Amino acid sequence: MLLLENISWRDAGKYFREHDLAILPIGSVEQHGPHNPLGTDFLIAEELAKELSKRTNVLVLPTVAYGVSFHHSNFPGTISIDEEVFAQYIYNIIVSLSKNGVKKVLVINGHGGNYYPLMRVSRLARMNLKMLVYIFQWWTAISGKMVVFRKEEEGHAGAEETSLISYLKPGLVDMNMCEDEKSVGTPISNYFIYTDEMTENGVYGISCTASREKGKLVFDKILDILVEVIEDLKKTNVE
Repeated sequence: MLLLENISWRDAGKYFREHDLAILPIGSVEQHGPHNPLGTDFLIAEELAKELSKRTNVLVLPTVAYGVSFHHSNFPGTISIDEEVFAQYIYNIIVSLSKNGVKKVLVINGHGGNYYPLMRVSRLARMNLKMLVYIFQWWTAISGKMVVFRKEEEGHAGAEETSLISYLKPGLVDMNMCEDEKSVGTPISNYFIYTDEMTENGVYGISCTASREKGKLVFDKILDILVEVIEDLKKTNVE
């Protein structure tokens, strides 16, 4: 496992002279129901990145913990970053990587609210820096590939996500506090709505069918896909 924060500038220079690819885990600090930790999204992204580095020897940058989470902001503990500020912050990280000779960045994004500003960063990096910034989201990558979960178990803080964080950080999940969705509204897609206007406890769908055993299946599947992504990126000529 190769982590940027654990090596010296000399070792970093050696890596960047020999490699043009790096991994950047990004997540959020936001509510994930009454049973999951606030750091669920960034903790998952971080663990995926570390295990991927073990398997591929690609450098991992320090995790960006905070993300765009204003829709969850009525729940205590949620920390949200403005979309413009978030995009500019991530773009500056990409610019710094470019100065080090990096041409390709795999962003392991643990939070869907980050997606659109990250795609803006990807566009700017391509246009201005001739870099490839690949946005990977684990739930999208395994969609339809995990037969152990029903559709209603795949939502925010649902059984799929709860199983994954339970496998990775079992001491942080309290299944005694687990609740399925307590709906208070009807989904609206054409204007902004806060999470607590939809679900009283912050859970979308069914959560309490989660298990660590299912979480291991999810983690292994994601890693298999990520290894394929890394191998493809290694062979990709950005120019």
